[in-house]
Amino acid sequence: MSADPVTTPDARVRIPREIWVLVAAGFVIALGFGLITPVLPTFAQSFGVGATASSVVVSAFAFFRLVFAPAGGRLIGRLGERPVYLTGLVIVAISTGATAFAGSYWQLLVFRGLGGIGSVMFTVSAVALIVRLAPPSIRARVSSAYASAFLIGGVGGPVVGGLLGGLGLRVPFLVYAGALLVAAAIVFVFLKDASLRPAEGTPVLPMMTVRDGWRDSAYRAAVASAFANGWGNFGVRNAILPLFAAVVIVDQSLDPATRETHQSLVAGTALAVFAAGNAVGLTIAGRTSDRMGRKPFIVGGLLVSGVATLGTGLATNLPLLVAFSVVAGLGAGALNPAQQASLADVVGRERNGGPALAAFQMAQDTGAIIGPVVAGTMVDHGSFGLAFAVTGAITLAAALPWARARETHPVRHRHDVAADGASRGGHDLERGG
Repeated sequence: MSADPVTTPDARVRIPREIWVLVAAGFVIALGFGLITPVLPTFAQSFGVGATASSVVVSAFAFFRLVFAPAGGRLIGRLGERPVYLTGLVIVAISTGATAFAGSYWQLLVFRGLGGIGSVMFTVSAVALIVRLAPPSIRARVSSAYASAFLIGGVGGPVVGGLLGGLGLRVPFLVYAGALLVAAAIVFVFLKDASLRPAEGTPVLPMMTVRDGWRDSAYRAAVASAFANGWGNFGVRNAILPLFAAVVIVDQSLDPATRETHQSLVAGTALAVFAAGNAVGLTIAGRTSDRMGRKPFIVGGLLVSGVATLGTGLATNLPLLVAFSVVAGLGAGALNPAQQASLADVVGRERNGGPALAAFQMAQDTGAIIGPVVAGTMVDHGSFGLAFAVTGAITLAAALPWARARETHPVRHRHDVAADGASRGGHDLERGG
């Protein structure tokens, strides 16, 4: 358990300026990433390759993120969060700029893949920075603000990227590289080293390893829910939902041009309303979790998201698909701030959580990589209903470890220990049970 003091949530506690710097940088990063999303497959196919090869370019980025995550966590432990964050941004900026000048498919593959190394560096560092900088009493609110910045940037990026693509397929990559350098400059100038120094008398922050984290029931549960969230909401929803809309929801008797237009509209609508539901869930859970505790929103979010994902495979028309997508978005939005805040509770402000946070990120990335592959196989050899049913079941199963995990919220935890009334029981709870 972290050494953070028990702190009563207070609406008057303001989000520190350093956090707003990270939020602003996160928005710029997400907006820039969204710029290249619509054009990357087309850019890959411009080198004369097919759909499979163009998909490999996307997977290479995720693969390098996954493989380099442990090393990124160790670098944070040795060098500190801020240097690793800045280095990661610069690496992605350079690789993205090089991608714009790729002269062959293999150059594109290498440049884009290497960007995954920098991506996991700044992703894990950002979480570690938020853990260190966020006041314990408003951790969920801080996580909500950061996630909302990424959500808004991620929604707006593809729109701008589609417009820039009309200027040439290489232009969005150059703009994204510039956006990353802007984000790096923001953090370099405005994030003060003083706020990251260890407490007086502590020359070096103790490091929280994966083994340390695994002793805590809340950390184990967070790794499980990260995997399920990556599988369902980051992987399967983005990869399979557009295909589901094209095959099941859209009338196949329409002429090809009209059918293609309807397919894009239906898929875009479903993803957009999911994002809208996500935004609402983020806002509610971000503030309320700091008062009521983490577990109700984590367990509730997993259950709501899981049931809605199960129902998605049963949708036969657009209104049903929209309804299930909104509900799934609400569940995912309720889950994320509370889950991030719980992870911050576990690590605490006086420990360097690089390795443990990297493992958490690896679990989410692993789910996002494996989920679409497994779901796609189920679609090819079974049905869309089966793919969404399995995905929903995995999300629901992730609620089970949380049902047995300890509550990490400082005030709620104090109340739970007091109610328990036994010092031994309180000690077991502190250790993660």
